[in-house]
Amino acid sequence: MGATADKIKGTTNEAIGKAKQGIGEATGSDRMQGEGAVQEVKGKGQKAMGDAKQATKDAVNDAAAATNKNL
Repeated sequence: MGATADKIKGTTNEAIGKAKQGIGEATGSDRMQGEGAVQEVKGKGQKAMGDAKQATKDAVNDAAAATNKNL
Protein backbone atom coordinates (compact mmCIF):
# COMPACT_ATOMS: atom_id res chain seq x y z
CA MET A 1 0.00 0.00 0.00
CA GLY A 2 1.28 3.47 -0.84
CA ALA A 3 1.84 6.39 1.47
CA THR A 4 -1.29 8.22 0.35
CA ALA A 5 -3.49 5.15 0.76
CA ASP A 6 -2.11 4.60 4.28
CA LYS A 7 -2.83 8.21 5.20
CA ILE A 8 -6.39 8.03 3.83
CA LYS A 9 -7.15 4.75 5.62
CA GLY A 10 -5.61 6.14 8.79
CA THR A 11 -7.70 9.29 8.68
CA THR A 12 -10.83 7.24 8.03
CA ASN A 13 -10.14 4.85 10.91
CA GLU A 14 -9.43 7.75 13.25
CA ALA A 15 -12.72 9.43 12.38
CA ILE A 16 -14.73 6.22 12.71
CA GLY A 17 -13.00 5.47 16.00
CA LYS A 18 -13.86 8.87 17.41
CA ALA A 19 -17.46 8.48 16.25
CA LYS A 20 -17.72 5.06 17.90
CA GLN A 21 -16.38 6.49 21.13
CA GLY A 22 -18.97 9.26 21.02
CA ILE A 23 -21.77 6.80 20.34
CA GLY A 24 -20.48 4.59 23.13
CA GLU A 25 -20.51 7.50 25.56
CA ALA A 26 -24.00 8.57 24.49
CA THR A 27 -25.41 5.07 24.86
CA GLY A 28 -23.38 4.04 27.89
CA SER A 29 -21.66 1.26 25.95
CA ASP A 30 -18.17 0.58 27.29
CA ARG A 31 -17.66 -1.95 24.50
CA MET A 32 -18.37 0.65 21.79
CA GLN A 33 -16.07 3.15 23.50
CA GLY A 34 -13.31 0.54 23.64
CA GLU A 35 -13.73 -0.44 19.99
CA GLY A 36 -13.61 3.21 19.04
CA ALA A 37 -10.43 3.81 21.01
CA VAL A 38 -8.74 0.81 19.38
CA GLN A 39 -9.82 1.91 15.91
CA GLU A 40 -8.60 5.46 16.53
CA VAL A 41 -5.17 4.18 17.59
CA LYS A 42 -5.07 1.93 14.53
CA GLY A 43 -5.77 4.96 12.36
CA LYS A 44 -2.98 6.94 13.98
CA GLY A 45 -0.60 4.06 13.28
CA GLN A 46 -1.66 3.90 9.64
CA LYS A 47 -1.12 7.63 9.24
CA ALA A 48 2.32 7.34 10.84
CA MET A 49 3.17 4.52 8.43
CA GLY A 50 2.09 6.67 5.50
CA ASP A 51 4.21 9.57 6.77
CA ALA A 52 7.22 7.28 7.15
CA LYS A 53 6.80 5.88 3.64
CA GLN A 54 6.54 9.40 2.23
CA ALA A 55 9.63 10.56 4.13
CA THR A 56 11.60 7.57 2.84
CA LYS A 57 10.48 8.20 -0.72
CA ASP A 58 11.38 11.89 -0.44
CA ALA A 59 14.84 11.06 0.97
CA VAL A 60 15.55 8.61 -1.85
CA ASN A 61 14.41 11.13 -4.45
CA ASP A 62 16.55 13.88 -2.88
CA ALA A 63 19.59 11.59 -2.84
CA ALA A 64 19.04 10.64 -6.49
CA ALA A 65 18.68 14.28 -7.49
CA ALA A 66 21.88 15.20 -5.65
CA THR A 67 23.73 12.34 -7.32
CA ASN A 68 22.50 13.35 -10.76
CA LYS A 69 23.52 16.95 -10.10
CA ASN A 70 27.07 15.88 -9.33
CA LEU A 71 27.45 13.83 -12.52
